[in-house]
Amino acid sequence: MKGTILDFNGVSRTGIITADDGQRYTFDVAQWKSSTLPKNGIKVDFSANNGVAETIYQEPGTSGSSSKKITAALLALFLGAFGAHKFFLGYNKQGIIMFLLFIFGFILLGVPSMIIGIIAFVEFIIYLTKSDEDFEKIYVNSAKPWF
Repeated sequence: MKGTILDFNGVSRTGIITADDGQRYTFDVAQWKSSTLPKNGIKVDFSANNGVAETIYQEPGTSGSSSKKITAALLALFLGAFGAHKFFLGYNKQGIIMFLLFIFGFILLGVPSMIIGIIAFVEFIIYLTKSDEDFEKIYVNSAKPWF
């Protein structure tokens, strides 16, 4: 049966799925068969048993919310040397490091600034080559700040 996650409570680890037939089914995270936690709005495929959803799989290509991937990639390309993409993804410490190295790098003939610019461009390429699901898993959920 196909449906959409209507609500998921991360504390109680339970939720509600609204099926394509209009019925609502409760579920427990123990029935979730995907690698990332459920999110509101994700399309799912599941089996139903007496009003309870069982064996729940996330539909391929659905993330439930718009990915931060494109915004982070564009920030890395245009403002990456200033660490803007790091700040956007919530890596404030790494953003400050990039910003300070870029600004104060001009004192050392611009070499550190060029290195920071190259790092930002490499991260732009990496962000674009990742799938939305991989990007969310690696850079948003797992909080991997570098490469």
